[in-house]
Amino acid sequence: MRKTLAIALMLTASLGLAACDKKSEDKAQDAAKHSEQAQEKMSEAQDKVNEAAKENAEAAKAQAESNAAATKEAAPEAPKN
Repeated sequence: MRKTLAIALMLTASLGLAACDKKSEDKAQDAAKHSEQAQEKMSEAQDKVNEAAKENAEAAKAQAESNAAATKEAAPEAPKN
């Protein structure tokens, strides 16, 4: 009787654990969804990096123009003969 009870208890516990676990299909779908979200976030981050690079290039150009204008204003004009 003890052996039958032990086997029945182990079988019940095994079925209970198997019923609580997610299926591999669910896990694969979750992984695919998270992968897609990560790709979207990486794309957004790359867009922001590209935008920042454009802004830096524009700022460098404006700084160069400002430096050229300041140099031109600071240089005395040569007297005309």
